Amino acid sequence: MKKKKPNYKNIIVILFSLICIIGIVYSSYNILRWYKDTNTNKNIKEKIDKNIKKDKDKFKIDFKKIKEQNSDTIAYLNVPNTNIDYVVVKGKDNSYYLNHNFNKESNVAGWVFADFHNKLDETDKNIVIYGHNTKDGSMFETLINVLNKDWYENKKNHKITLVTEKGIYKYQVFSTYDIVAEDYYINTEFKDDDEFNKFISVIKSRSNYDYKVDANKNDKLLTLSSCIGDGKKRVVLHSKLISKEGE
Repeated sequence: MKKKKPNYKNIIVILFSLICIIGIVYSSYNILRWYKDTNTNKNIKEKIDKNIKKDKDKFKIDFKKIKEQNSDTIAYLNVPNTNIDYVVVKGKDNSYYLNHNFNKESNVAGWVFADFHNKLDETDKNIVIYGHNTKDGSMFETLINVLNKDWYENKKNHKITLVTEKGIYKYQVFSTYDIVAEDYYINTEFKDDDEFNKFISVIKSRSNYDYKVDANKNDKLLTLSSCIGDGKKRVVLHSKLISKEGE
């Protein structure tokens, strides 16, 4: 009896169909999880915001209440004409809050967090804060606004507020740009003044707009960063400390 030859074309079609089905199921799962996680974070933020009082440029943060929820809380950040209005945490590394929210639950949208190298004790030369581009307007998705003419030409947008338990700090924006992902601009420590001055010169020269703001070795910086596009590039904002009000 003659053996029937396998129909390789049918096998290929079946395998291809299975791969497509698996891909659709996986993509659907990720979309549903992303929606669920971002929605969870919005609910968490609403509860946190009950401990934040804002009156124009004045901010009062009840850090005691907020730290009862998460002792990793180190600051509150506000950027004009964006949705960046978040309590900032700091982990033991720069990975944990990429996929954990404020309640320390596994969450693909993560949370807004400071570089773990930063001390937030007024000795940092460059405080770096990260947040995901969530595509839904939360976290640091609207940081991309700083690349728009309407944003950077409006001087009312150039003052960033960072509040800690030590006081209310105002920062003046001096550079905004997008760049392929790198480690240079997120340096937090510098061996001497010359290295820091060179750092300032480099990041200022990258700016998409001339803010007409000088910065030098005596300044303390605040850097904000998020991914854009396919994740290979970053949108970056640099600002320098210009004032502090005691809490």
